[in-house]
Amino acid sequence: MSGIIYLDCSATTPLDPRVFREMEPFFINHFGNASSTNHAYGKKANTAFELALDRVAELLFVNPGELIFTSGATESVNLAIKGVFERYAARGKHFISAKTEHRAVLDCLEWVEKKGGQVSWLAVDKKGGIDLDELQATIKKETVMVCLMWGNNETGHIHPIEKIGEICREKGVLFFSDATQSTGKIETHPKSSHVDLMAFSAHKFYGPKGVGGLYVSGKNPRVKLRPQIQGGGQQDNRRAGTLNIPGIVGLGAAASLAKSEMVSDSRKSRELILSLHNYLLQELQPMCVNGGTEHKLPHILNLSFKNIRSKDFLNEVEGSLALSSGSACSTRNYRVSHVLRAMQLIDWKVQSALRFSIGKFTDREDVLKAGEITVDTVNQLRKLGFPHV
Repeated sequence: MSGIIYLDCSATTPLDPRVFREMEPFFINHFGNASSTNHAYGKKANTAFELALDRVAELLFVNPGELIFTSGATESVNLAIKGVFERYAARGKHFISAKTEHRAVLDCLEWVEKKGGQVSWLAVDKKGGIDLDELQATIKKETVMVCLMWGNNETGHIHPIEKIGEICREKGVLFFSDATQSTGKIETHPKSSHVDLMAFSAHKFYGPKGVGGLYVSGKNPRVKLRPQIQGGGQQDNRRAGTLNIPGIVGLGAAASLAKSEMVSDSRKSRELILSLHNYLLQELQPMCVNGGTEHKLPHILNLSFKNIRSKDFLNEVEGSLALSSGSACSTRNYRVSHVLRAMQLIDWKVQSALRFSIGKFTDREDVLKAGEITVDTVNQLRKLGFPHV
């Protein structure tokens, strides 16, 4: 991979070496089962589990008992949506969301519909924003939960989470937010924002893959879920299975680092993204920014370049530049972005969209070089005379 500039941190981030150093002993030396607290090995693992709970709770400003560790955000999303649907079905089966959500949320809501539930889809504007008045009008007596992500994984657009939370609280419905892209990048505090359930994943903020979490409000309101994995009684019977202690240790370590370094990392990301944007804006007209430049995550820049196709661009830069045309869960076969489609962008903007996403290990030299590669490649593709898309 030497020489390839990595600008796909929305898909995954590299593991911070400091996180790995904390994880390493739990693979070999401290291999105990956290449920086996009748001996020293199990007690060591359980102590590590408790420390990780505390660290994540400190990052999110929640209580440790309100956290469930999972295999990642996708499992957390499934537990939140399916767990609420099954637990509160007698109260109502109506959910509200938007088509710009991650595929994991959309698939779970399709499952809700197949199970006899109803889903109302909010319209989004050209930047991916919702109309709060429409949200308020869509909530009805049978509404159980609103599902809206904290920050979009493709465009970086941030919903007005606190205002959405206030509306949900006033109407007496639950609010679930997929905070996979915002956790560890910006202040993501569910309790003060009236978010009742929130999903996140370690590998999006320099932790390991295969571990994540779900925040579940324990008070005002106390949210109850129907478990989706059973057998063993771990984590207060909310999510069974032997705890992944090395991964959980890594999640806790990543959370601790994010708490102390997040502000400076975000400032750096914002500056680098702005410099990349300005350079490309000057060199590659006509182009456009998808999702706008305000109310967005600091590490994501989604651009469209007229008269190219993102598929062709990615093929050309494969050996020099790593980025994507959208969600890592949707680009294997170069399918056009469902997010940009939902925003009702015209065809050339959808077909040529590229997502640049940087991280704390990205430096200015990487960004400058990536800008040069992008300019050269776009100009080369335009000279080939591809038909207007």
